[in-house]
Amino acid sequence: MNYLDTVNWMFKQLPMYQNQGKSAYKTDLSNTLRLADHLNHPQHKFKSIHVAGTNGKGSTSHMLASILQEAGYKVGLYTSPHLKDFRERIKINGKEISKQFVIGFIERNFSFFESNKLSFFEMTVGMAFDYFARKKVDIAVIEVGLGGRLDSTNIITPEISVITNIGFDHMKFLGDTYDAIAREKAGIIKPKIPVVIGETQIETENVFLNVATLNNSEIYFADQSNLPLYKSDLKGNYQKHNIKTTVKTLVLLNKKEFHVSDQHIKNGLQNVVKNTGLNGRWQLLQDRPKIICDTAHNKEGLSYVTNQLKEERYNKLHIVFGVVNDKDLDTIISILPKNAIYYFCKPNVSRGLEAKILQSYFATKGYNGHTYPNVMDALNAAKRVASMEDIIYVGGSTFVVAEVV
Repeated sequence: MNYLDTVNWMFKQLPMYQNQGKSAYKTDLSNTLRLADHLNHPQHKFKSIHVAGTNGKGSTSHMLASILQEAGYKVGLYTSPHLKDFRERIKINGKEISKQFVIGFIERNFSFFESNKLSFFEMTVGMAFDYFARKKVDIAVIEVGLGGRLDSTNIITPEISVITNIGFDHMKFLGDTYDAIAREKAGIIKPKIPVVIGETQIETENVFLNVATLNNSEIYFADQSNLPLYKSDLKGNYQKHNIKTTVKTLVLLNKKEFHVSDQHIKNGLQNVVKNTGLNGRWQLLQDRPKIICDTAHNKEGLSYVTNQLKEERYNKLHIVFGVVNDKDLDTIISILPKNAIYYFCKPNVSRGLEAKILQSYFATKGYNGHTYPNVMDALNAAKRVASMEDIIYVGGSTFVVAEVV
């Protein structure tokens, strides 16, 4: 198989949560542990930082990787989902895993994958860990895919565990209360491994404190720490939380035979996009009219985005919007501005919600807009209507953003 054949096989033959939803969610780590044993336990051959959370874990992971690169370390970075190419998920010092490694990994382990019925995510995690071990990275930043306790990445013993925040997302799997979701995320806390919590939340603080105590793990709340203020090339006011979380994590990492200076932090935060290739976080696509996209897709994330939009100056606001079909629209509808023109569309994945259904729901709540067959048609329609002083915002789903960046 060539690279395209290999990736298509991974996508089409095996469950993948991002496309299929609940059928891809596994309720234990037995497959991942079996794969780790098959691969001779690569997760034990490199140091790591484990990052979970409802929002901000992707930005935080990329910030950590960028700063550690500036400090001279060989840094693995595992994140999900990707925007354009599968290889975005697995990088070393900002460079994507090679097509040949992807092909070779699948070919070497093909019979094992088929006989054990591994999921897309389990295979991908195994590939990342095997790659980082073979390439002898100094440290890898590992982003949790979904939840924490039962996530395939949760077979590592990191230097530090990080949980950015808790919000309502993936409730079919993680629970429908802050307490339940926090317990799932807290599953990445390991015995005697320090944990950094990005944002103190009344509903979840005691959950984290109790789990940390049971594990004899030191716990730190980044927003309660007296840390210097830093700027980043990742725009959006919401990044201030991720910056604090990142800096606190590095302060603790410096106690573990790593050396990251203040200048490394400054340089790393100002060069996240350059060093890691991150896209889709309050990303400016065009000026006049200004076009901005963001991957925020749940209540908390979209709250940050809409607050940011309130600080922008414009004549009219145009919103290109699409979601997946398991999105709880009731949790986000009140957050979105009514004084905007909406361009409803379906992202190009099987889980995408039909634009007519989305438009109909919004109409019952007093929102105005039209439907379009796909994301680019919706964006082009907005461009035709918008004046130079207007703003076009593109979002609602990672998959929508992936089609415009």
